Amino acid sequence: MSAFYTILLLICSNVFMTFAWYGHLKLNETGVSSNWPLFVVILFSWFIAGLEYSFMIPANRIGYVGNGGPFTLMQLKVIQEVISLTVFCVIANLLFQGQQLHWNHVAALVCLVLAVYFVFK
Repeated sequence: MSAFYTILLLICSNVFMTFAWYGHLKLNETGVSSNWPLFVVILFSWFIAGLEYSFMIPANRIGYVGNGGPFTLMQLKVIQEVISLTVFCVIANLLFQGQQLHWNHVAALVCLVLAVYFVFK
C-alpha cells in the first residue's frame, strides 16, 4: 500500500510543481499577472512550490526502503522523473493548447518508461 501512496503523493506534488514552474506563464498569457512585478511572480510560484513540498517530502519518506517503503533512492528518483514529465505533458496540453506532442516527445517518454524498467532490474 505504501507504493500506491508514494505514487499518488508524487503525482500531487508534480501537479503543484508544474503549476509553480509554468502556471505563471498562463496567468501572464490571460492577463491576470501581466502587470505583476517579477518578485511577486516569484513569491507566487514559491507559495505553490511550498505546497508541492508538502506532498513530495511525505512521498519520499513513505516510499524509501530505509523507512520501510518499497523503493530505493534511485527508484524513487526515476519514478518521480517519469511522473513529472507525464504530468507536465498533460498540463501543457490542457493549458497551452498550442503545445503538441510529437513523435520525439513520445519516444523520450518511452525511454523514461524503459529507465523505470531497468532501474527495477
